[in-house]
Amino acid sequence: MTATTVVGSWRTAAARTRLAGRPAAVPPTVVVAFAVLLVVLLWSLAPGIFASQDPAGGVPADKLLGPSAAHWFGTDHLGRDLFSRVVHGTASSVTSALVAVTIGVVVGGAIGLVAGSAGGWTDVVLARVVDVLLAIPSFLLAVVIVSSLGFQTVNAAIATGISAVAVFARVMRAEVIKTRRAVFVEAAVLQGGSRTHVLLRHVLPNASRSLLALAVLQFGLSILVIAGLAFLGYGDPPPASDWGLLVSSGKDYPTAPWLVYAPALVVVATVVSVNRISRWLRRTD
Repeated sequence: MTATTVVGSWRTAAARTRLAGRPAAVPPTVVVAFAVLLVVLLWSLAPGIFASQDPAGGVPADKLLGPSAAHWFGTDHLGRDLFSRVVHGTASSVTSALVAVTIGVVVGGAIGLVAGSAGGWTDVVLARVVDVLLAIPSFLLAVVIVSSLGFQTVNAAIATGISAVAVFARVMRAEVIKTRRAVFVEAAVLQGGSRTHVLLRHVLPNASRSLLALAVLQFGLSILVIAGLAFLGYGDPPPASDWGLLVSSGKDYPTAPWLVYAPALVVVATVVSVNRISRWLRRTD
């Protein structure tokens, strides 16, 4: 090995050492995904700032106008501005997805925590219940639940959350079982910590870290499921402007394709952005 090779190898190792101490750069696609989600969240929080036109009232003379500077997404069969309807429908879609994710995280996380920490027959019974829920397609389970509760968006959110309980329970159970075997947990037990203290102070915070990426991913899936339920008529009736309902209403007017692809593109952009962020979170965990 020559001196030049040795110096080059030393410089390469030094460069790697310096880079190892720096935080990993956020990929451009993740930045774009965060920007899309930021816009969606702003739409849901303050729709009037971004869309000044009335989402429920229209001008009959302006019906079925194509996208233009005056109407970015065009108008529907009643002359209503489609962009305003999409923006004002964001709050319902986002809030419903958040409700669904919250139900899945809280209920599923509790089931997984009890099953993974108790063990024995408790673990066996809860694991079999989770297996039964996983065997039922989530969308079919959501349709059955919302049919029993009533055709409203809030019921669709509850149904979507219940259908996601099994996934969160399975992940939490596996993480709890793995964390219980960690050295720091055994040390806490040997120091005299009670079972409840060790479970809440050491096991739960570390086991729940994996639920973050899953919750983000489930948020996007919940948007799709709730939009699908609204498309089938299981959400709020017109003049509501849920994204799925807008797509369902637009399919009746084949000569105005923007009535379908405008809200559909918003749904796709939101879900793809959420999935990209979830993948990035899993890699950085």
